[in-house]
Amino acid sequence: MTTTDSSPTTTAVPVDPRRWWALAAVATAQLMVGLDLTIMNIALPSAQRDLGFADADRQWVITAFALGYGGLLLVGGRLSEAMGRRRALLVGAAGFAVASVAGGLATDTWMLLAARAAQGAFGALMTPSVLATLSTSFPVAPERGKAFGVYGTVMGSSSGIGLVLGGLLTQYLDWRWCMFVNVVVAAIAIGLAAYAVRPVPPARRPLDVPGAVLASLGLLALVYGFARAETDGWRAGVTVGSLALGAVVLVAFVVVEARVPSPLLPLRVVRDRRRGGSYLAVLSLAVGIFAALFFLTFFLQDVRGWSPVRTGLGFLPFTVGLMAGVRFVSPRIGRSTAVLLLPSGLLVIAAGLGLLGALHPDSGYWTHVMPVFLLVGAGAGWVLVTANSTATLGAGPDTAVAGAMVMTSQQVGASLGTALLSTVAADAASSYLARHPASGLAGVVHGFGVASWSAAGMLVAMAAVVFLVLPRRAVRAA
Repeated sequence: MTTTDSSPTTTAVPVDPRRWWALAAVATAQLMVGLDLTIMNIALPSAQRDLGFADADRQWVITAFALGYGGLLLVGGRLSEAMGRRRALLVGAAGFAVASVAGGLATDTWMLLAARAAQGAFGALMTPSVLATLSTSFPVAPERGKAFGVYGTVMGSSSGIGLVLGGLLTQYLDWRWCMFVNVVVAAIAIGLAAYAVRPVPPARRPLDVPGAVLASLGLLALVYGFARAETDGWRAGVTVGSLALGAVVLVAFVVVEARVPSPLLPLRVVRDRRRGGSYLAVLSLAVGIFAALFFLTFFLQDVRGWSPVRTGLGFLPFTVGLMAGVRFVSPRIGRSTAVLLLPSGLLVIAAGLGLLGALHPDSGYWTHVMPVFLLVGAGAGWVLVTANSTATLGAGPDTAVAGAMVMTSQQVGASLGTALLSTVAADAASSYLARHPASGLAGVVHGFGVASWSAAGMLVAMAAVVFLVLPRRAVRAA
């Protein structure tokens, strides 16, 4: 990788008087997307009983959203520039709300899956405009650090909020309200965006249709392959075929992008060492977050016997840790180099995963589980704020696509983490149960421990890689 973008100059930047309202608009819009990554997790058993789908189809309620979102983010980045960021934000939020209503009214499995995929597609249109609006509204430190701190807090805590809200709505109302609640959130986001987000002239350049097709097909195949690996195994024909197709198509995408005059993803975006290091850090972060949230959800509900609502409330220390990480790193945006902040944030998450690896069936919440939440949350806030700010800083006309690549990295990392660490946990649990047939849940917890240690080791290695990739010089805001 080479650093191709020059640092922003220190020329005067006009201040948008409504920029903080714009921050509220984009944070609310992204909160809606973040909520829907987890809000249906706790509602799945109720939805399954109501619609009558099989156990094997249950995961696709979650995966359909990930496919639509992760597979179309790059296309959404270019569409948001072609439409204008404000219009893309409004259309994305409105479409997300309509898809949510359709999901809440679902009468069969396919209707629910189609609605979830549509949510992901409209989210993929909305997120790049969110990040581009945020980056251009706050070009100057220290306001940039504060704004990305707020955004990072919302984005990082949305998973925990989704679990709490999903438990409350499912337990006291109905699982369908986990979909209907998006209408309220979307209405707030649309009202704020219409008032505060400044219109930006659409980019007048042709859409890279071959690149759009190849990027979407490659990412869809990759995410689908990871999902099939979780259920069918890594050696299954559909898994190998999907992953191979994804790899081949993405290689073809890179070749096309190097040749077309107006590429969907200019290769200078990912060749820039600041952005490349940020993408690697976010991909690694997603693997670590998956390990902590997924394993601890199982531990609290199935091992400790906690209710869905109590489990959701038990995730609150994750949000507290995330806010602490954001508070620490936000003032340092623009003063410290990403080469110091991103690797150290990954190491904080790795420390939390190492502690998670020592979990056993009798571990206490306050003495063992809560410290894991605090460490992983702090590292998540640390990395998210730094990576989002660094990846979009100085991207100019490519800001939306640069931001889309952050979320694409996160989605690929989450899918990879789901498939890889679930396999490690299952294999370790099987080996343990073969040696200790009467151990019961202890074997499952042991499997999660081995997978957590594996994730911790991976994050330590990736912290070293990110350190080597990132440039050593400071990159300051204008």
